[in-house]
Amino acid sequence: MSNSRRTSPQRSNRTRRRSMTLRDAASEFVRHPSPWMIGGLLVVALTLRVVVGNWQLTDLVVPVVMLAAFPFVEWVIHVCVLHWKPRHVLGLTVDSLLARKHREHHADPRDIPLIFIPWQTLVMLVPVLAVVAMFAFPRVGLGLTFVVTLSVFGLAYEWIHYLIHTDYTPKSHAYRAVWRNHRHHHYRNEHYWFTVTTSGTADRVLGTDPDPDATPKSPTARNLHAA
Repeated sequence: MSNSRRTSPQRSNRTRRRSMTLRDAASEFVRHPSPWMIGGLLVVALTLRVVVGNWQLTDLVVPVVMLAAFPFVEWVIHVCVLHWKPRHVLGLTVDSLLARKHREHHADPRDIPLIFIPWQTLVMLVPVLAVVAMFAFPRVGLGLTFVVTLSVFGLAYEWIHYLIHTDYTPKSHAYRAVWRNHRHHHYRNEHYWFTVTTSGTADRVLGTDPDPDATPKSPTARNLHAA
């Protein structure tokens, strides 16, 4: 019997590159829970926002500020939450579901379910957003504007992140830059290129956008925190 490692048909199908259209990608995208959960939140929040009314200039300011801040928020979450290294405190291991799933995602970047935000995290996040909308803003309408905007950003994040890890070939210059940026993070060095939906934004400002050709390939990109 041969001692060579056998590859299961399921893994072989997942890792084999093939031609993919946006329609193909979308048909797979909607089979996963997080787009539906975030989309449902968007529909509910948008409906409530229309019902509440009382539109003001700040309803335009909030999305603009969030758009400017999003790459930096994304960077901080990626570095501090997703790349969290398990720590032992008083005999207990502190290690979140998001961090564990992200390590699995790095181990197999083409495992589609691992690309998405875990549904368990979204179940806990939705009530928190409801409280924020009610009490963290001077008026409920503005809080709902925040939730609507965050839901749109969340859907965009899930779609872009998912698409980067599929077999879809980048067509536009802008998307190719984003695609290349995130793939450097997975296949070159996990210590750099932490933004997902943009390139050359927060990474450039925060010093994690080096020249890929001058950056050594990390031996732990697929096994985060390994010695």
